[in-house]
Amino acid sequence: MLATLQGLRQEIPPVWLMRQAGRYLPEYRALRAEKGGFLALVNDSEAAAEITLQPIRRFGMDGAILFSDILMVPLALGQDLWFETGEGPRLAPKLVARDVLDGLAANMGALDPVYETVRRVKAALDPAVTFLGFAGSPWTVATYMIAGQGSREQAEARRLAYNDPQLMQALVDRITDCTIIYLQRQIDAGVEAVQLFDSWAGSLSPTQFEQWVIAPNAKIAAAFKGKVPVIGFPKGAGGKLAAYARETGVDAIGLDETVDPVWADAELPTGLPVQGNLDPLALIAGGAILDKAVDHIRGAFAERPHVFNLGHGIQQDTPIDRVEHLLKRIRG
Repeated sequence: MLATLQGLRQEIPPVWLMRQAGRYLPEYRALRAEKGGFLALVNDSEAAAEITLQPIRRFGMDGAILFSDILMVPLALGQDLWFETGEGPRLAPKLVARDVLDGLAANMGALDPVYETVRRVKAALDPAVTFLGFAGSPWTVATYMIAGQGSREQAEARRLAYNDPQLMQALVDRITDCTIIYLQRQIDAGVEAVQLFDSWAGSLSPTQFEQWVIAPNAKIAAAFKGKVPVIGFPKGAGGKLAAYARETGVDAIGLDETVDPVWADAELPTGLPVQGNLDPLALIAGGAILDKAVDHIRGAFAERPHVFNLGHGIQQDTPIDRVEHLLKRIRG
C-alpha cells in the first residue's frame, strides 16, 4: 500500500476501509461495552490500539487506520469535548467571536494518548501493513468548533466566514498549525502515511473552497512533502477535485462515492494515486451489485495507482460476510 501511495501501480490494488475499526465488528462492540463511551476508548491507548488492530486480524487489510477522532485537535486547542449518546460530539465554548478564540488555553498534552496508541500499534503491526495516521482538515474542524456540534449545511461556519473573515482566518490558521504538530508527532511515533479528512468540503462555494479548503490543506501537505504520503479526502468536492489535486500538492486523493471514477481518471493529474470510491451501501447490498461496482472502479483505475476503499465510512449494519466477499473480489 505504501508503494501505491508513492506512485507505483499494483496489479491487485491494496485495500483498507474508512472506519474499518468500528461498530460493525462484534469484537469492537464487546470492547466498547467493557470500556465505556467513544472518547474513553480514544483516550485509552491500550484499547485504541486493540481496536486499530481488530480489522487487520480479521480481514488482513493492507492498511491500518489509527483509531481516534478528528475532534482531538479542538480538544488540544482548549475547547471542551464530549459525546452525547445517540447525538454525536459537542464542543464548548462555541467559536463565535474573537474573544472566545483568544480565551482558549491550548493543552497539547491532551493528544499524548494518541501518540501512545500509535506506538503500541506500531510495535504489534505486521511491517507489510501500512499504518495510517490522520487528522481533520481545518475547514471541517472549524465547522464543529463554531457550531459546537455537527450542523446542517455548516451554515454557522459559512456565515462566519463571510461576516468575519479575519476571525475565520485566525481560527483556520490555529487549527492548521496544531494539525501539523499533531501529524508530525504521529509520524514520529510510527505512522507511515496520513489522511486529511475534509468531510464538509462540499458545502463551500468555489471561492470559499480555494480559501478554506485548498490553502490550509496545501500548507499541511507542504509540511510533509518528502516525509510521508499525504492523502487528501475532500468529500463532496465534485468538480473542484482537479483543482484540489493540483493546488494542494497532496500525494494521493480520496474520492467519495458520488465521483465517477472514469471522469476522475480523465481529469486528475496523470499518475496521481487515487483512493476509493465504493458506495458503502453497495457493500451492504452485496451480491451482483457489489461485484459490478467493484469491477467498474477497478476498470476505471486500471492504469493508475489505486488504493481500493469506500467512498466514506463503513456503515455499522454492514454484514461481515460482505467485507469478506469484497476482499475476495478485489484479490481474485
